[in-house]
Amino acid sequence: MFRNVLGRLVTDTVRVHRYVKSAPVIQRLTPTSVSVRSVSDVKDEVQQSFDASLLEFLVCPLSKKPLRYEAETNELINDELGIAYPIIGGIPNMIPQEARLIQKDTDTSTTPTQG
Repeated sequence: MFRNVLGRLVTDTVRVHRYVKSAPVIQRLTPTSVSVRSVSDVKDEVQQSFDASLLEFLVCPLSKKPLRYEAETNELINDELGIAYPIIGGIPNMIPQEARLIQKDTDTSTTPTQG
């Protein structure tokens, strides 16, 4: 059985090798004919704006509560949990692991005092 499998492998390899030699030459792409964007090109582009009408449909994936758009930081904010989801290229990144924790404003005058 092993000899049969080995024989077919060698025969098929020879057939493929012969076909490749007789096949027409494929034009190779040169680096000058291919447009390649580097990471620096992407950074230099103007940042796409976020469509605020999406806020009607988008909710926080953790709490299922509506989000608030913060234009200064270009993030979607969940005030209840203190999480900010980044918007990259006009697309909100709603992955909880990618979210940033924000500090909530703490007002000490409204906290009860022990007496």
